[in-house]
Amino acid sequence: MELRNFLIRAADIYRFLVRVLKEFFLPPYEWKEILRQCYQVGNKSLFLIGFTAFIAGVVFTRQSRPSLASFGAESWLPSLVSQAVVRSLGPLITGLICAGKLGSNIGAELGSMQVSEQIDAMEVSGTRPFSYLVVSRVTATTLMLPLLVVFADVIALLGSFLMVNFINKTSFQLYFYEVSINVTYLDVFSSLVKSAFFGFAIGLVGSYAGYHSGKGTTGVGKAANSAVVISMILIFVIDLISLQFTNLFR
Repeated sequence: MELRNFLIRAADIYRFLVRVLKEFFLPPYEWKEILRQCYQVGNKSLFLIGFTAFIAGVVFTRQSRPSLASFGAESWLPSLVSQAVVRSLGPLITGLICAGKLGSNIGAELGSMQVSEQIDAMEVSGTRPFSYLVVSRVTATTLMLPLLVVFADVIALLGSFLMVNFINKTSFQLYFYEVSINVTYLDVFSSLVKSAFFGFAIGLVGSYAGYHSGKGTTGVGKAANSAVVISMILIFVIDLISLQFTNLFR
């Protein structure tokens, strides 16, 4: 029975994914709703991502310095931090924060609409609720995550610079010169691509959980919770897969 339920759920997820991809590439597009969702995604996450990235940059720099100093390689600190931030730390911080904040918000919002039968009313009125509610949110998270990752990377590196400057009095120009010569185009490109996949996964999982929410307030809570948990798991899986592909080109 459990295997049967699992296969049914897998088939349902596959159909949902195919429907999203189909309406993702085929017009007409809900441009106003997509832009509104993009603003909501960025506006709700900007401060939290910036604050967390700044703290992460400071802490990572402070913890890495003694290890490098013991080998007489303290001058490598900007190189180490910049590669860690751009390759992994920045995208992961952004993805996990957005999974917790946006995933739960999308799941709860669509779940409450499903419980109150607003989605059924939209389908009856012929307003294409799937494109308006689901595709617009998936598109917004896919487009905004790379931009939020760039913002997180810059803030994390700024926090790292302030820590290095406080300890070693390193100048701004020297620090970011070291950063620029050690971060490659492949690092930046792979980071942006995998962050777009992070955003797609967050939007897709949150929308699926909310769109198939159970009845009552309990169903809405379960939808929000499952959206967060599954999104976070997928972020780590995507990060692992992207690492394997990126290593093929290094």
